[in-house]
Amino acid sequence: MMLLFCAMLWGGSYPTAKVAMTAIPVQWLMAFRLLLGAFVMFLLFHKHIAPYLNRRIVVPGIAVASTYYLTMLLQMKGLTTIEPGRSSFLTASYCVMIPFTSWLLLKQRPTHRNIIAAIICMAGVGFISMSSGLGNFSLSFGDVLTLLCAVSFSFNLVFLGKWAKTIDPIALTFVMFLLAGIVFALGAIVTEPAPNASWLRPNVLICLVYLFLLASMTAQVMQNIGLKVVPPAQASIIMCSEGAWAVVFSVIFYGERVTLTTGIGFVLVFVAMIYSQLRLKRSITMRPSLSSH
Repeated sequence: MMLLFCAMLWGGSYPTAKVAMTAIPVQWLMAFRLLLGAFVMFLLFHKHIAPYLNRRIVVPGIAVASTYYLTMLLQMKGLTTIEPGRSSFLTASYCVMIPFTSWLLLKQRPTHRNIIAAIICMAGVGFISMSSGLGNFSLSFGDVLTLLCAVSFSFNLVFLGKWAKTIDPIALTFVMFLLAGIVFALGAIVTEPAPNASWLRPNVLICLVYLFLLASMTAQVMQNIGLKVVPPAQASIIMCSEGAWAVVFSVIFYGERVTLTTGIGFVLVFVAMIYSQLRLKRSITMRPSLSSH
């Protein structure tokens, strides 16, 4: 449920970020989003975070922060040139990549079920996003950036799944936000225009609050907690439903029409999520009970 709600919040971030970037450049937006998120997290969860701020978190922190920085930079740059629905579909291709990334990094071979569920899910998100002009399947520069973002994201999720088992997920999220936010701030200072009055428009401020409080801090904490108990390949299927939610929010905010292909896509994504969990449920049912819980 945490991973599903995380996907909903991320889905809403596509149109929200699109609006925010009409006034705020990409790196400034991400710097505020991540540094504010890190600040609020430390205020709320300092008892979880402080014990892990030692030498053990350096390597995991750098690994998750660097892949997260690259993921968000590529995604936001791509989103400036393509529609939210198209961006969500291309980003969601990470759910196909994760079983293979996990195989590369953790030596966990993908099962036939992982591959079939990922294909079904991608087909569903593809149907949903066809209303955003994906029918010709041509790739623009923004599309290529977004596909590269999906590759980086698959590495980020596998790293998080690996280290969230030994490091408090809240502490790991805090370090990831802090380090990536610092890099974004340095990049913004060097390469982007300084802040101006247009950033204070009410609709832009509302988008900023959503992006740092919900889509960044809340969603990332729930994702990292979920990855402690859900294998990366199965988690990726649940979270790739963010593409469906992105289209839902695009319909609400941009007035997109829900077509037959969109309805088919929702069904396919739901089927993929259920199918990916069937084997897990069966193994839990058949395993002998070792406790009273």
